[in-house]
Amino acid sequence: MTIKDCLNVAGFETCWGSRLYAGRMADEDETPILRLRAAGAVILAKTNVPELTVQGYTGNPVFGVTCNPWDPALTPGGSSGGAVAAVSAGIGPLAIGTDAGGSIRRPASHTGLVGLKPTAGRVPRQGGLPPIMLDLEVVGPMARTVDDLAAAMRILGAADPDAVLQTGFRPFGAAAVPERPLRILYVPAFGTAPVDSEIADSVAEAAGRLVGLGHRVEIGRFDAATAITEAWPILGQAGIAWLMRAHPDRLDALGPDIRVLAEAGAKLSANDLFDVQRMALALRQDLAALFAGHDLLMTPTAAALPWSAQETHPNRIAGVPVGPRGSATFTGFVNASGCPGISIPCRPSGAGLPIGFQLVAPWGGDETLVSVAATYEAAHPWPMLWEGTKA
Repeated sequence: MTIKDCLNVAGFETCWGSRLYAGRMADEDETPILRLRAAGAVILAKTNVPELTVQGYTGNPVFGVTCNPWDPALTPGGSSGGAVAAVSAGIGPLAIGTDAGGSIRRPASHTGLVGLKPTAGRVPRQGGLPPIMLDLEVVGPMARTVDDLAAAMRILGAADPDAVLQTGFRPFGAAAVPERPLRILYVPAFGTAPVDSEIADSVAEAAGRLVGLGHRVEIGRFDAATAITEAWPILGQAGIAWLMRAHPDRLDALGPDIRVLAEAGAKLSANDLFDVQRMALALRQDLAALFAGHDLLMTPTAAALPWSAQETHPNRIAGVPVGPRGSATFTGFVNASGCPGISIPCRPSGAGLPIGFQLVAPWGGDETLVSVAATYEAAHPWPMLWEGTKA
C-alpha cells in the first residue's frame, strides 16, 4: 500500500507538499502506520498532495502535479490525489489518506474507487503533523474493492483502550448492521449549488439501484449543509495562519496560493471562528433530526467531473461560475458533523470518467456504510481502469 504524504512513516520524508517541510525525515510512525506495519503491511511509497493538503486538486511546488490515470490531462482531485492515482493505476490495492473536507471521498469518486471517511476518532492519531484542521481531519482507506477497504479498516479501526478519543468504539466489524431495508434520504443538490448533469443522472440511477436492492429511498432536501459549506474555507485559512505562528519568518516558503490563505487567516477574528462553530453545532442538531427518520443520507460525492490537472478547481459547473470549493459542495459538512461518509462508484460519464455517490451515516455507523457498499458492489460491480468502461 501507499501512504499519503501528510502522515509520518519512519524512514520516509514527510514533505506535506511544501518547501516549508521539504527534506524532513520522519523518525517514528504515526499511530495508523504503526497499526498497519504491525499487521504486516508493505509500504511502497508516499503519495503526492497539494501544499498543506488544503486544496481539492493535487500539485505542489516540490513534486509538481499529479494526473488522473483515467485521463492524464485531468486531475484526480485532492487532497488524496496521489493516493487514488496509485490505486487506480494498479500500483497497489490500497492507499491510506486523510479527509478534512472530502479529501478521501472526492478523489475516490474521480478515479473509480471506494473511499471511506471514518467517524471522527474512530482511527486514533498520535505522532503526526500539526493538526491544522483539528479532529475534522481523519485517516481512512481508499481501495478498488470494498473487501480491501474493509480489511484496512479492521486494522485502522481496532479498539484501543489507551486512545482517549476512541472511548465507546468497538473494533471495526463488531458493530451490528441493520438487516431491515434502510431508509435513505436522497438529496440531489444543496440549495442552488450546481451539479454536473451527468453526475446528477448517474447518482439518480444509483438511488434507483438501491431501491432495487430493497432499500427505501426518499428524495428530499437538506438545506442545513449550505451555511457550513460556504464557511468552510475559513477553517483552512485559520489553520494555516496558526501553523505559520511557529514559522514567522518562513512565509516565503509557501506557494503563492497558500500564502494568500495564510494572510487571510491572520486577519480572521474570534467572531469569524465562533460563527463557524455555531454553524457546525446547528448542523449536528439538524443531522440528528434527519437521522431520527432516516438511516442514511445520500448525495453525489463531487459536483463536477475531473477537470484540467493544471487548474486548482473547475471554473464552471453545469454552465454556472463557481469558486474554489464549487466541486466540494457535498463533503465538508460531513467532517463538521463528525459522521462517517463513503464514496461508492456508480455509472461512469459518457466519456468514461468515473463518478461516485456518497452515503453518510450517523456517528459510529461506519460498518453500515461498508455493508451497503459491499452489497451495491456485488450487484453493480464497477470497472477497473484496465477493464475500460461498462454499460
